Amino acid sequence: MAQDRIASVSRKTRETEIEITINLDGSGQSEIDSGIGFFDHMLEGFARHGFFDLKVQVKGDLGVDCHHTIEDTGIVLGRVIRQALGDKRGIRRYGSCILPMDEVLVLSAVDLSGRPYLQFDPVFYAPMVGQMDTEMVREFFYALSYSAMMNLHVKMLTEGNCHHMIEAIFKAFAKALDQAVSFDPRIEDVLSTKGKI
Repeated sequence: MAQDRIASVSRKTRETEIEITINLDGSGQSEIDSGIGFFDHMLEGFARHGFFDLKVQVKGDLGVDCHHTIEDTGIVLGRVIRQALGDKRGIRRYGSCILPMDEVLVLSAVDLSGRPYLQFDPVFYAPMVGQMDTEMVREFFYALSYSAMMNLHVKMLTEGNCHHMIEAIFKAFAKALDQAVSFDPRIEDVLSTKGKI
């Protein structure tokens, strides 16, 4: 369990070029440059509140729109989380957080089961926050959850300002993931009757 849980993944397509490095046992330091200011702010919050050290460098086709940049970042972030987790020995596997942000209340729950699934119910009434399409929030978490092979539930318990809603989602996910990847000394192998997750 003393192994470094650090991973780097690069992915290049005709639409995006992405490099991400994560340390699951970091202190919340981040260097983010996606070309989308609000998205950078969300990833910085994810790193800070999950205590992950995170470097994200993205070159995307923002002249088209933000879709490919955000979706592909989700794919690569999911891959790098999965790689950093290794064989998942000793981790709690499950994590959850109910997080308030002003008038907004969000629930996020994670199972690092190896079986991807996303349940996501927030509805955004503004089409954009900064230069980010709000409909891309679900697309990001869909790409991340399937690439990381995690079960992820996000529920908006109390709606409000779209900026607050999205920021609360990223922070709640960070806290839930931090809990799920943390070690429990009672777990000697993996937390599954199957012997593998």
